[in-house]
Amino acid sequence: MENMSFEKALERLETIVEMLENGTLDLEASVKLFEEGIVLSVRCQQELQKAEGRVQQLVKKLDGGWELADI
Repeated sequence: MENMSFEKALERLETIVEMLENGTLDLEASVKLFEEGIVLSVRCQQELQKAEGRVQQLVKKLDGGWELADI
C-alpha cells in the first residue's frame, strides 16, 4: 500500500466503504476490510497534509507569479 498513489488509495477506500455498507459480508471479512480501510484512510490523510503544507509554502510574487517560500 505504501507504493499506491493517493488516487488509487482513495479509490480502494471508496470500494471498501461500499462493500461494508452493502452488509453482505461475514464478520471476519468485514473486520479485515475495516482494518484495511483505516490504514488507507490514515495514508490519504498524511498525503493530504503533505500537499497542504506544500501549497501553504507558495507565496505570491509582486508580478503575479508564485514562488516557494523558505519556511
